[in-house]
Amino acid sequence: MKITHLVWLRNDLRCQDNPALHFAFLEASSLQEGIAVLVTPTPKQWAKHNESDAKTGLRAGLINTLSSTLAQLGIPLHCLDTETFETLPELIAQFCTSNNIKHFWFNRDLPIHEQQRDQAVCETLKSLDISCHVQATDLIVPRDVLSQQGTPFKVFTPFFNRWITLLAEQDITPFPAPEKQADALTVKPLDLPWAKPYRDDLWPADQDIAKQKLWQFCHHKERHYKESRDYPIEPATSTLSPYLALGALGPRQCLEAIFYTCNQEERRWQDSIWLKELAWRDFYRQLMAHFPALCMNRPFKPETDALIWRHNNAEFQAWCEGKTGFPIVDAAMRQLNQTGWMHNRLRMIVASFFTKLMFADWRKGEAYFMSKLIDGEFAANNGGWQWSASTGCDAAPYFRVFNPTRQSETYDKNGDFIRRFVPELSKLDAKSIHDPKPEQRKLCKYPAPIIDYKPARLAAIAAFDELKGR
Repeated sequence: MKITHLVWLRNDLRCQDNPALHFAFLEASSLQEGIAVLVTPTPKQWAKHNESDAKTGLRAGLINTLSSTLAQLGIPLHCLDTETFETLPELIAQFCTSNNIKHFWFNRDLPIHEQQRDQAVCETLKSLDISCHVQATDLIVPRDVLSQQGTPFKVFTPFFNRWITLLAEQDITPFPAPEKQADALTVKPLDLPWAKPYRDDLWPADQDIAKQKLWQFCHHKERHYKESRDYPIEPATSTLSPYLALGALGPRQCLEAIFYTCNQEERRWQDSIWLKELAWRDFYRQLMAHFPALCMNRPFKPETDALIWRHNNAEFQAWCEGKTGFPIVDAAMRQLNQTGWMHNRLRMIVASFFTKLMFADWRKGEAYFMSKLIDGEFAANNGGWQWSASTGCDAAPYFRVFNPTRQSETYDKNGDFIRRFVPELSKLDAKSIHDPKPEQRKLCKYPAPIIDYKPARLAAIAAFDELKGR
C-alpha cells in the first residue's frame, strides 16, 4: 500500500474525534492509499511561549501512547525534532518529497505565531505541488461566532447565547478513529530528549483513561458542578483541562458525554454549567483569533496600558513560592508548584491578589502560570489574567477586588485545603487559619502578610479611576 497522505498533529494528540485524521483516512481509503502521521516537537519554541515542564512531559507521554495506538492500525507515526517554528517548512517539505507525500492534512490553530507557521508550511508545500487540507479548529463550535452585524462578540453572555444556538444546529457525533489500514507495526518508545517529569499519577498519558475520566465526571459530578465547583477541597471539577489543552480529548467527545448524561437524567443540556465553562474556552480562543494584539502582550482595553504597575521583586518571589502571608493564596500557589494545576476559584483569587493588591503587571503573573501549568493554554490563560486585572474583554469591574481572607472563609470554611498545602498551619483552628495572629505566625514559622489589604485595595481603585476619560 502506497502512503500518500500525511496528517500533521500538534495540540490534537488523539485518534478519535480528529477531523484531519478522519478525513485524511477517508480520502486515502477511497484511492486505495494509506496515511501516516507526523509530529514535530519544537522545544525551544515552547520555551519562548513559557510552556511548562509538566505540559512537555504529558505531551511526550501522549505522543508515545498515540504512536502505539496508531501502530496497531498499521499507521506509522514519524517524529521530526527541531528547535523552533522557523525551520519547520523546509524540514516538512524535505520529509514529504523524500516519502512521496501528495496530500498534507492538519487542524487549524488560532494563535498568531501558529497561524504564521502553518501558512509558511502550506506555501512551501504548495510550491512542490503537495495539496494542503486544513480542517476545523478544536472548538466546541468550530466556526466564527459573530453578532448579527457580522462582528466578533466582546462580551461573553451574548456570545454564549449565539454559541448555544449554533451548537444546537450542528452534528455533535465524534469522528471515528481510522480503521486498520495494514498489519500492526512493531513500534518502540520514541526517544524524546526534551521530555520532562510530571505528575503522571494524576494525569496518565493515555487517551482511553482521559475518556474514562470524562464519562465518570459527567455521570457522577456534572449534575452538581454548579453547587460544588468553587470549593477547592472537594474533588468536584473535571480536572480534564490538561487533556483538552493537548487534544487528548476532542470537543465532540465532551459534547457527547454531556448530551448523553443530560438526556439520561432528563435535564436540558443547554443548562449544563460545565458546558458553559467550555464555552468560555471557545470565547477566549476566538477572541485571540479576531484580536491578534492579544498574542503580543497587549491588553484588550488599550487605555489600561497607561497603568503604572508596581515592580517589587521580593513580593513577586514570595507570591511565586507561596509565602505571601495570606494562607489561601499560599496554598493555591503551592498546589500549582507541586502538581502543575490549580483549582479555578483559586486561580481567580491569586490573580486578583497579584494584579489588584500587589498591583503587579498581569503579564508577569500570566507568564509564571504558563511556566507551571500542565493545562496551560495561551488564550484561556491570557483571558483569565486579563479578566482578573480588569484589562481584558468582558473583564471584572476594576473596583471588584477579592478579599483573600473572605474568599478563604467562604470557599475553604474549615481550612482543610490550606492544611493540605500549608502544613505549618495545620494545627490552627478553623477560624484562625484564614488569617493567623502575629504570635501564631511566629509559632508556626509562617510569614507576615506582604501587603496591607485595605490601603492596597484603595490604591488599585484610585489607579484605575485615573484612567477615566482616556
